[in-house]
Amino acid sequence: MTESNHETTGAGGRSETLYRHLREQIVSAALPPGARLPSERALAREQGLSREMVRGALSRLEAGGLITSAQGRASRVRNLLEPHLQLPLEGLGDDLDFQLQVMEVRALLEGECAWYAAQRASDAQLDALAEEYARMHAREQGETTLSKARADLRFHMLIAESSHNLLLISFSQLFYARYFNAIYGVLSRTLKKFGRYPEGIRSHHAGIHRALQARDAETARRIAREHILYTRALLEEC
Repeated sequence: MTESNHETTGAGGRSETLYRHLREQIVSAALPPGARLPSERALAREQGLSREMVRGALSRLEAGGLITSAQGRASRVRNLLEPHLQLPLEGLGDDLDFQLQVMEVRALLEGECAWYAAQRASDAQLDALAEEYARMHAREQGETTLSKARADLRFHMLIAESSHNLLLISFSQLFYARYFNAIYGVLSRTLKKFGRYPEGIRSHHAGIHRALQARDAETARRIAREHILYTRALLEEC
C-alpha cells in the first residue's frame, strides 16, 4: 500500500471522507439550510468511526461556516447567505406599493424554484409535496388568514427545498421570513376585498402540484409565475 493510499484509508482519511460527504450533501442541498445533522453517535455508528473522528469532521464544517453547533443541541446546516445578505424594509408590510414589489420578486423566485424542483425533486420530496398540498387544500376551509398565509408559504418553501439549488433555497428562506408580514398583508387585502379565497389561487396551486408530480418543468415554472402575478393583479384592484 502506498503512503497516499494509507493516508486515505487511515483514521484521518476516514474523517476526511465523512467531511467531504457531508459537505457535498450541504452544497447539493440534499441537506438544506436549517436541516438537522444526525448526532455524533449516529454518524459514528453509520460510518464505523469513533466519536472523535466524527467530531473532527463536524468541527471542520463549522469552521468553514457550513453548520452551526451548540453544546447539547443537534448541529444544523447554516443558511450561507444569512451573514452576508441584508434585506431591509421589513416594516413596510402594510404598504401597498411595497407589497406589489414583493409579489414581483416572488413571481421570479418561485418560477425558478418550481422549474428546478420538477427536474430534481426526489420521489420522497414529491410525496411530501403531495401531502402538503392536500393539507393546504384542507386548511383553506375555516382557517384564519394568518394560517392560510403560513400554509401557502410552507407549500412554496417545500418547492424551493426540492429545487436542490442551495442559493435559491437560502434566499427563499430569508425572503419569506423577512417579508412574511407583506405576504400576509397581500392575502389579507385580497380576502377583505373578495370575501373568500380566490378560485384562481386554488386552481393555480392545483396546476403547480400536477406539473411537479409530472416533472413538467416548463409548465411548473409558468404556472408558478402566473400564480403570483394573478395574485398581484388582484392586489392592484384592492
